Amino acid sequence: MHSARGRRGLDRSRGSWLRRSAVGIAAAMLLPFGATVMGTGATASAAFNPAAFDFWVDSGMGPIKSRVLRAADGNTNRVVYVLDGLRAPENLNGWEIETNIPEVLARQNINVVMPVGGMSSFYADWNAPSEFFGVPAGSGSSTGSGGLDGFAGGPGKSYRYQWETFLTNNLRWALRDRLGFNPNRNGAFGLSMGGSAALTLAAYHPDQFSFAGSFSGYLNNSAPGMREAIRVAMMDAGGYNVDSMAPPWGPQWLHMDPFVFAPNLVRNGTRLWIAAASGLPSATDGPSFNTLNGMELEALALANTRAFQVRMATLGGGNAVYSFPPYGIHAWNNWSDEALRMRWLSLSRTRSRSRAGCMARRCG
Repeated sequence: MHSARGRRGLDRSRGSWLRRSAVGIAAAMLLPFGATVMGTGATASAAFNPAAFDFWVDSGMGPIKSRVLRAADGNTNRVVYVLDGLRAPENLNGWEIETNIPEVLARQNINVVMPVGGMSSFYADWNAPSEFFGVPAGSGSSTGSGGLDGFAGGPGKSYRYQWETFLTNNLRWALRDRLGFNPNRNGAFGLSMGGSAALTLAAYHPDQFSFAGSFSGYLNNSAPGMREAIRVAMMDAGGYNVDSMAPPWGPQWLHMDPFVFAPNLVRNGTRLWIAAASGLPSATDGPSFNTLNGMELEALALANTRAFQVRMATLGGGNAVYSFPPYGIHAWNNWSDEALRMRWLSLSRTRSRSRAGCMARRCG
């Protein structure tokens, strides 16, 4: 828990959120009506990539599938974990379903690991299986109507989600032992829920993750109104109970709040890519209810991300690159574009360093 002095500092930083919490309330009001929520974007048919393969690993949650796409040059040293959004399905990772980003990364000689599943999990180790009022899940049936699924069965309901343990223990060592992947200095990035989780992984497991990227992440989870916005979103995305994940201001809730653990990221020297768009629709975002909802959610993510940026600045953190494009909503086209921006800048910097090193050695 925080000292009184530290808690006062956090409270002062969160004070500016009072006037912005209306954005969170507005977003939450949209959620129960079947809208797109925290990491979904427009619906698309599954784009199964035959070059990727299923990689099953046993865990405390049972067997968990990941999809793996090998680097084009066959190296086993460069590895990135690609994390999904709140509605993560059980068949494929959303990045494979909705984008070609995994293929782009593999062509650039990066091994891509795509964990599958974890709807509404925030890739966290939960306190308990998700249930409401002490009624075990499975006593109802799935309706596909968001909150009505609260009593239906599903992942993380008959058992406790243990995603952080899975990613940093079970999956990490299985990739090393069975595929020869380097278990150290990997990268992780994700959208929305997955963006927050990527920062969490890097904050507490710096030997495994030396790079983390957050696209439209919720990076100030304890700000006024945020827990209730997350509560409604999780109810809509499969009928999950945020109180089963972590009680308010408990150790596990603070453990997954980037605003709180920002000092870890500075101390670790983690290379960060932090992005959120304006919430203004681009030319490819047609007029629809989903576009309106995506505008609201991205505005909320932007406010969170700006608050995190200020927090990092007060800590002297110069280890983050921030990207705030003038157009983009909470949708896959925005996140795909952001992944390309992140990768191209990284490539250009790598090439610049390579040229500088070559000049220093007087090579041809």
